[in-house]
Amino acid sequence: MSTTVPRPGARHRRKRLGSGESSGKGKTSGKGHKGQKARSGGSLRLGFEGGQMPLIRRIPKRGFNNAVFTQRFAPVNLNSLDLFSDGAKVDEAALRQVGLVKGDWAGIKILGGGKLKPKNLILEVHAASGSAKSALEAAGAKVTLLKS
Repeated sequence: MSTTVPRPGARHRRKRLGSGESSGKGKTSGKGHKGQKARSGGSLRLGFEGGQMPLIRRIPKRGFNNAVFTQRFAPVNLNSLDLFSDGAKVDEAALRQVGLVKGDWAGIKILGGGKLKPKNLILEVHAASGSAKSALEAAGAKVTLLKS
């Protein structure tokens, strides 16, 4: 690790602006002549069209969006449940403890990915896919769906 070096061209020298005409970045320092964008702090905001009514305001608003009310569940596949011993209670706290769920979620959803060895697990989750439910019942697990 101590001998690693960046690839050629990966690191650039900083532009030395205003350091003589022959540097190529002297006098106006790459900003052209006069105008708003040549001044200090003279950048235009995103979507500004020179005072003309911007496109985003010219187009009418349409419809509605329920995105704020969506609930995103943490996905957990069947094969991940093999981490738990026979007869174990599997809830959000247990899944977080073994590292299967991280971050902020509205709840847990069991998905039908992989195979589950027959175990008498007791699951307390917020949702489960149809294939996961049938696979869990076939494996002898008991699924309780919680209100989210």
